[in-house]
Amino acid sequence: MAFVGGLGSVGRVREGSLRVSRGVGVFRSGVRVCGGRAVMSASEGAKEVAVDDRTWTVLKFGGTSLGLAERFEQVAAILEKQSTPIMVVVSAVGGVTSALGKLVDAAQTRDNKDHYLEGIEEIRELHEELAHKLLPEDARDTFLTSLASSLRDVRDLLRAAWIARSTSERFRDFVLGQGELWAAQLLWSLLRSRGRNCSWMDTRDVLVARRSYGSSPQKIVDWDLSQKLLDEWRKSNPTEIIIATGFIARDSESVPITFGRNGSDFSASVFGRLLNAKEVQIWTDVDGIYTADPRVVQEAVLLEELSYQEAAELAYFGASVLHPDTMAPTMEANVPISIKNTFKPLARGTVVTNTSLGSSTSSSRKRVMPWGAINDSKGVRGFSTVKDVALVNVEGTGMIGVPGIASRLFTALYEKSISCILIAQASSEYSICAAVPGPQGEEAAAAVRKAFQIELDEGLVSDVDVVSNLSILAMVGENMQRQPGVSSRLFRALANGGISVRAMAQGSSEHNVSVVVDSKHESRALRTAHSAFYLSDQTLSIGIIGSGVVGSALIRQILHQRKSLKERMGVDLRVTGLTTSKKMTLSADIDTDDWLETERVLDADLDAFAAHVNDPSLPNAVIVDCTASEVVTEKYEEWLNKGIHIVTPNKKANSGPYQTYLALRQAMSSANSHFFYEANVGAGLPIITTIRDQLHTGDDFLEIQGIFSGTLSYIFNEFDGSEPFSAVVTKAKNLGYTEPDPRDDLSGMDVARKVVICAREIGIQAELDDVPVASLVPEELQGSDVCASAQLSASAVVWMLMFFYALVLSYAQVSIDEFM
Repeated sequence: MAFVGGLGSVGRVREGSLRVSRGVGVFRSGVRVCGGRAVMSASEGAKEVAVDDRTWTVLKFGGTSLGLAERFEQVAAILEKQSTPIMVVVSAVGGVTSALGKLVDAAQTRDNKDHYLEGIEEIRELHEELAHKLLPEDARDTFLTSLASSLRDVRDLLRAAWIARSTSERFRDFVLGQGELWAAQLLWSLLRSRGRNCSWMDTRDVLVARRSYGSSPQKIVDWDLSQKLLDEWRKSNPTEIIIATGFIARDSESVPITFGRNGSDFSASVFGRLLNAKEVQIWTDVDGIYTADPRVVQEAVLLEELSYQEAAELAYFGASVLHPDTMAPTMEANVPISIKNTFKPLARGTVVTNTSLGSSTSSSRKRVMPWGAINDSKGVRGFSTVKDVALVNVEGTGMIGVPGIASRLFTALYEKSISCILIAQASSEYSICAAVPGPQGEEAAAAVRKAFQIELDEGLVSDVDVVSNLSILAMVGENMQRQPGVSSRLFRALANGGISVRAMAQGSSEHNVSVVVDSKHESRALRTAHSAFYLSDQTLSIGIIGSGVVGSALIRQILHQRKSLKERMGVDLRVTGLTTSKKMTLSADIDTDDWLETERVLDADLDAFAAHVNDPSLPNAVIVDCTASEVVTEKYEEWLNKGIHIVTPNKKANSGPYQTYLALRQAMSSANSHFFYEANVGAGLPIITTIRDQLHTGDDFLEIQGIFSGTLSYIFNEFDGSEPFSAVVTKAKNLGYTEPDPRDDLSGMDVARKVVICAREIGIQAELDDVPVASLVPEELQGSDVCASAQLSASAVVWMLMFFYALVLSYAQVSIDEFM
């Protein structure tokens, strides 16, 4: 094994496994050479093994897996448990490649604030610290000598860039590739010090690639030459463990190049194909690929198996665990890729193969409901998003039937090196739009305007505009094409979440359905879509207003039932806020009915309360108003317009001014929010629902009859003169039969509100003043506590009895004729 340094292209000699280059040394398997002096081979004494007799596993470890000395030790422990033969492809130590890139920029721009010499020292200190913690003295001294020599070369090159104030792509590739060399040397030395017989490979000896002849930044591998060089290397270096550099290769002129972003993953995939490996393992800091970003959707599920196509779609649209380019070599060779967590080595992770479990309908996630219905994911495997997108729109009648419009749009973007993420065109050809990276939105629009300048001047194209602050939500599944109704379910879910779709695109393969939404709705759209396909539970953020009889009972019911609802129905109820008129508490999920005793109690603020409950990361927000407060109902329209659903027994909103009643319906319609008020009339009986059902089936109402006040019915059935009337009222209130203020019942106002609500439900534009009311509350008790211990006068009691039996027990009636 050898140290090879400098540009690696001067004075190169091949003699068996010995290769020498002038400059600083870089480890090579076979013989190690430092300053022209040959040292003992790292693989000396290893048995010679026939090249074709191996079933290799390729393991790749990224920068996060190698960021600290403890993580190097962890990687070494993982490798010791692997069945050989294995090839280990490593990235640079976490953050080093980025730091090297900044050094090149600082040298070229002569940045004195972040001088390149200071950056070099920081990199030296980082690797020296790792060496002191990981390696015994002999191995450490050898590594540090190599490191110092390599850094001198980097410093000399950066000095040249500083003087010339310029660099080249070849220059940058050489500097950026040093990090992988140092990391591989450290891991190789560590394994050797632990008694493992292994060899070290500088992949610039083996991998040959060229730059694309087109505009793609991706490097094109010379498979035949790389296969030949790898076979020769393995014959010269028989070993069962190879520690190889990721990210770097060379071109046909032996000049170092890099594979760019996620280059180490790509290197591992390339070796998987060249070795015809049984598996390529990508070891990183996550468990695998999830059905959605777990940082946004906490209920996201780990996908144990995916197809290459599904993984590629998810990767392209933001699932950064696996880059689409990584899979190309393994797809061609049908080599599975496993995503593994360095910090949870026993976890299964995600396996990417030719076919996935999701390709079978029967394997889609399903939930069997108690009533026999089956909800499944319809072949959808996951969702991902692309942030910060701009939409460039071209509209005009002059485009209809004109060939080449899309071509000219693409050409305009291509000439400015702007990538088109998504394109959509109406069948009428009146408009076409393209999604581009957000920071390039205005530049893209300007380029398109220039391309269509003649059509704009002649009025054939009416407008070219750009809409910014957008995101793309992608739904992915290889089997979606076999499932009818997939797109409709997605759009229905987004509509129910109050989310507007700006544009959509779907390929004929139906592996991907993408929609463009406002960035402010990205998290909610992701969670809403995810739960709509039963990839996670339907999550509701619930805010409860009022801690009286109804509010307290509701809190207890939710706490008691939510586990069962989640298991049986897939509904996840989260009480995120509770408030009274004076105090409130806000939380991610309140799990106690003694919430006023907690330390999280704040002064009540309905605006702050609603903002917290309407968490954009949760798909559905519901406020339950358990009060009779008119102050609360004044917020209903605002909340509904924000997409917050409302559930309430409070009658004030629906019996208030008719214009307010209409405004609430308009808010529901515009934001697709829901307003449920079944308990306004008939307590728990489905009166409102029954009225609507009959109207929907074509029935007309002539009259509605009923006992509209259960409170008065109870009070006068209980009152027999043996105890004060006030005591009976107090008892009714304590049993929860009355309104929060019993005077609403005794005054007849509660009955009047119910009459107005019923009238409005059947289409009558009734106002509260249209209902004649005779109050049962004597004038001397109006404005005071009707449940005070003072007894009502005998005349008042008699007056109430007479009115009650004459009005209430003879049934309150909503007659159509009275309002016509």
